[in-house]
Order: sequence, then C-alpha cells, then structure tokens
Amino acid sequence: MGGVPVKHHTKSKVGRRRAHLALKPAKIFVCQNCGGPILPHRICRNCGNYKNRKFKSLK
Repeated sequence: MGGVPVKHHTKSKVGRRRAHLALKPAKIFVCQNCGGPILPHRICRNCGNYKNRKFKSLK
C-alpha cells in the first residue's frame, strides 16, 4: 500500500504537472497508392498498401 500525502498540492502545482496530459489531434496522412486517409504506420484500409507493399485488405 502506498503512503498518505503529507503536504497539500496547490492547484497551480497540479496544473503544471498535468500540462502535458492533453490529447493531441491525430495526424492523418494520404495513402500514396489510392489517396485515401490513413494513420501513420498503419495499413491503408482502402487498398491494403503499406510502404508500397500490398497486404491483405482490411475490408
């Protein structure tokens, strides 16, 4: 079991710690083969290509 906090943390201290926890918008790229939207490092859901190689389509 963990210990109980002895000191109070102010709102600004907590806010500074949580400053980096915000969600960032997803980076959406364009497939080089079909032009469809894809996430980075993922297989294209439209044509099944990844880095100019054909994989099984996810449809």
